[in-house]
Amino acid sequence: MSRKPWDLAFVAEPEAVSALRRIMRTHLGLWGLHETVDAAQLCVSELVSNVIAHVGVGTPITLAVSMSGTYLRIEVHDPDTRALPTLLAAPTDSESGRGMALVEAVCDRWGVQLRADRKVVWCELATGLCSPDGHSGGARVTRVEAMLSLYEAAKLPRPASLDPSPLSVAVAQATAVDAIADLLHWLRAHGCDPDEALDRAQIHFEAECGGRLN
Repeated sequence: MSRKPWDLAFVAEPEAVSALRRIMRTHLGLWGLHETVDAAQLCVSELVSNVIAHVGVGTPITLAVSMSGTYLRIEVHDPDTRALPTLLAAPTDSESGRGMALVEAVCDRWGVQLRADRKVVWCELATGLCSPDGHSGGARVTRVEAMLSLYEAAKLPRPASLDPSPLSVAVAQATAVDAIADLLHWLRAHGCDPDEALDRAQIHFEAECGGRLN
């Protein structure tokens, strides 16, 4: 799965935070990183809110998202190199001052880079991937990858003498149910909607049966 870096320039406004959270959910869904969505949304919210609070409304900001090895890297760029984020021991009932503490609590590492014209506040989240372009989903997704290859090969004509012995109905049904469940995991890991896929498959199935199931 290709996960190309992307960035988005915008102006610091309170209304931008919710829009950025939706954008992060969409992009991470397309990347198959569903398990990191909540933490990534929190980090984006707090990093951008930090700029709004300490640099000012109307500040030009850039959000940059990429893979750093197998970690998801989130960067927020702004032009003020003096207002640096700090960890504060804010009271638990305080409504402010806990932004970076929340970021530190959910991410694996974070830091600040000072450049000539801006500062970059970044954080990284573990994804559980084996490689930057790998996919999540574990053994189920791996099984489906192998199954799809076999399925394509099975569609090629071959002598009847090579057909395997038929499975019992009970074993075949159990295998089919497992295969369907694995396919749903594979779809989700690749950013697709399993429910939509099920609906489309049902439509195709009923059309091919010519309504005989009714």
